Amino acid sequence: MDVNIIPHELTGSINAISSKSVAHRLLICASLADKPCTIACTTTSADIMATVSCLCELGARITRTQTGFRVVPIKQRGCHFWTPRAKLDCRESGSTLRFLLPVICALGNNAAISMSGKLPQRPLSPLYEQLIAAGADLSPQGTVPFMVSGSMRAGIFRIPGNVSSQYISGLLMAAPLLTDTLQVVVTEPVESRPYVQLTINAMKQFGVAVYTEQTVEFDQKVTIYTVDGSSRYSSPESVYVEGDWSNSAFWLCAAALGGAGIAVNQLNLSSAQGDRSIMAALARFGARISRKGTSALALADHIDGCVLDVADFPDLVPPLAAVAALGMGTTQLIGAGRLRLKESDRLQTVCNGLNALGAHIRIQDDGLIIEGVRQLTGGVVDAANDHRIAMMAAIAATRCTNNVLIRGAQCVNKSYPHFFEDYIQLGGTIEKLEEVQD
Repeated sequence: MDVNIIPHELTGSINAISSKSVAHRLLICASLADKPCTIACTTTSADIMATVSCLCELGARITRTQTGFRVVPIKQRGCHFWTPRAKLDCRESGSTLRFLLPVICALGNNAAISMSGKLPQRPLSPLYEQLIAAGADLSPQGTVPFMVSGSMRAGIFRIPGNVSSQYISGLLMAAPLLTDTLQVVVTEPVESRPYVQLTINAMKQFGVAVYTEQTVEFDQKVTIYTVDGSSRYSSPESVYVEGDWSNSAFWLCAAALGGAGIAVNQLNLSSAQGDRSIMAALARFGARISRKGTSALALADHIDGCVLDVADFPDLVPPLAAVAALGMGTTQLIGAGRLRLKESDRLQTVCNGLNALGAHIRIQDDGLIIEGVRQLTGGVVDAANDHRIAMMAAIAATRCTNNVLIRGAQCVNKSYPHFFEDYIQLGGTIEKLEEVQD
């Protein structure tokens, strides 16, 4: 599907969708618990449903309800989990694969994992090597289907802090399935640390404590995450998926680009989600930000260039780049090297997409250099099968002099299936085109 956007400012109020990051974690914990759990989750997405289908294949029974999900956990026999040979399809969800791979190994299950899009090419090291060292048998990286067998032992797992935090989260969520203590030793600095905290918070809701210690090993600062061998998941019977800051960021950035402001409701203003940093980031640019109850409001003002280290919130780069492209002066977004390993090489596709609309952006080392312009011209953007690139182009279109055609816009289904419906609700004008048009 292609989408043609006629430039128009966005304004009004919108409810945040449910957090994909939180939903993944709560669904996994609930599926490994001792009794059923109801999860309040008002919206879903392709990635969330990939996790649901995989957990069902592993033996959980998950049904949709009017308010979210009802999870009956994977069967237990004695003190050991048991599942048949499983065929899992992670689709394009990196979170699903990286979270569930250690869980599958801890269950001792034989599994064949299918993937699509760029997911087979996205790295699994050093998690891959650590799982093999702990007793798992894994087929070569990039193999589809990816075969898993053997049983993972507890012990000490060492992960560099400059790789995906999802490796850490996956190991921690697998820990209560093992009989001995598991430790994850992560070298500093730990990028995307807030996402590890999301995992710790989810596990805590299911009765599992993760102990955190910062120390020095071999002259290297490390953070050690420990889950005691006696820990087991205990269902709280009901949990709630809070609003999503990652996708709400696009609306707040659209507000910073112009109009009478946008309020995003049903957010946890003290959330551990790393992308809550959008508020501080926009304030750095000079936007006016306010908070009230469960709502965040952004208002247009002058946008000044600045230097931002995005290592803890790399998913915010696309909307922040759109804001910076229309700011005064130069902006540097640094610490974004891991964006090359997302659904697209996101440094390149952010650069390509906004430059196609008349921006002045270049890649430098692990970040972007953005020279602000007064107005964008419009044009054609290839979403590159990347949901955040499609949404970035859509909010940038509000400040274009001509229409913006987004090719492959259906990729928003990965995280935000009704993004364009909400775009229209906020005053946007779009045409959905089923066939590519020149």
